[in-house]
Amino acid sequence: MRFAELADRVRAAPPLLGGSTRLVCVDGPAGSGKTTFADRLAAELTAPVVHLDDLYAGWTLDGVTERLTEQVLTPVAAGRDAVFAAYDWHAGAFLVPRTVPAGTCLVVEGCGAAARSIDHLVTLRVWVQAPPEVCARRWAERGGAAMTAFQPAWATAESLVFAREGTRARADLLVDGDPAEDPGPTAFTLL
Repeated sequence: MRFAELADRVRAAPPLLGGSTRLVCVDGPAGSGKTTFADRLAAELTAPVVHLDDLYAGWTLDGVTERLTEQVLTPVAAGRDAVFAAYDWHAGAFLVPRTVPAGTCLVVEGCGAAARSIDHLVTLRVWVQAPPEVCARRWAERGGAAMTAFQPAWATAESLVFAREGTRARADLLVDGDPAEDPGPTAFTLL
C-alpha cells in the first residue's frame, strides 16, 4: 500500500480529536519500524509527529498515556498548540521544550501509543511489527551497548502493556516493519 493512499484514507475519515483533528496512533514493539512508518505517513499528511520517547519518564511506560493526554491531546483538541517539556534522557528529567501545532492531523508513535483510554479520539490505529531478532538488532544499531542493556526489560514491559491493552487485535492496520523486500519510502507492506 502507498503512503499517499493511506493519507487520503485518514483525511477522508471524521476528525475525532476535538472535532477538528484526525489522530493516528502508531504502536508496536521497540525496533519494529514505528518511527520510520510514522514519519513517512506524517510527511504525506503534512502533520506533526509526537514521539512517545519524549513523554516516557525514562525506561518505563508508566504514566505515558496520561502525559500524552494532558500535555498534547487536550490542548490540540481545544484547537491550541501543545507546549510541553520533553524528557531529556541524559539528564533524566523533563527539560526539553517541544511544541506540537494544532491542525487537521496528528501522528503519535511509540510503544503504548494506541492505549484503550484514548480510543474515542483515534481515527486510525496502526500496529507495526518485526521479528524479535530484527528489533534487537535495531536497538543495538540505534544506541549501542548502553541501550542494548535495557532491551530485555523494555521488551517485557511493552509485551505486558500490549497484552493488557489488546493492542495488535484492536489495530485498524497491521504493518510489516521488516518486509522481505523494502517497498521504498513511498509504500509499505501489510501483514
